Amino acid sequence: MNAAFFSLTRSCIRHFLAGRHAQQNGVLIVKPISFLLTALAATVAVATPMSASAAPWQNINQRQARLDARIDQGVRSGALNRNEAQRLRTDYRSLARLETSYRQSGHSLTVRERNDLDHRFDALSARIKVQKHDRQTRH
Repeated sequence: MNAAFFSLTRSCIRHFLAGRHAQQNGVLIVKPISFLLTALAATVAVATPMSASAAPWQNINQRQARLDARIDQGVRSGALNRNEAQRLRTDYRSLARLETSYRQSGHSLTVRERNDLDHRFDALSARIKVQKHDRQTRH
């Protein structure tokens, strides 16, 4: 969706620079097609929310696997000491249990549940990053 937005925006700018506009009494007049394309581009930009990291969307299992791999990598490299890894794994297991409880009600995740899990995964990801870069080494 963002590629389409940028392509459309570039197209609008090219049309504008190519002279598909006019001036009347010193006031810039944009021809209807340029105006419509610009309005459409603005609408797409507003209607397309992006996450803070602008990473592509991942399902919950992919996010869990990636977080687990980051913790493992931190332990192997020595960036995470034993206590840090233990706390992060406890947080990770807590999220897995929360997801299981959300799914036990016999339905797929609601938007609220998905947003809650996304927020919690983002927070855990941030904690992993901080712990891996705090220069504490393993004991």
